[in-house]
Amino acid sequence: MSAAEDRYLVVVNHEEQYSIWLADRDIPMGWRPVGEAGTKRECLAHIEHVWTDLTPLSVRMSLSEPAAKDPSR
Repeated sequence: MSAAEDRYLVVVNHEEQYSIWLADRDIPMGWRPVGEAGTKRECLAHIEHVWTDLTPLSVRMSLSEPAAKDPSR
């Protein structure tokens, strides 16, 4: 199979960071498929469409805590 024919899966980790993974390989621990599959170009286009905030989830959560918003605490 050539690189142009490779099939990929879109995967996401616990920090809501996206990546692609070759569909014929085991997904690494800590990542899960999101249900999108296709060519590398198709998968990257999907990620570009859905991953609009590159900030990791843990950082977004800490910034939304009241203490993070009030510097006097």
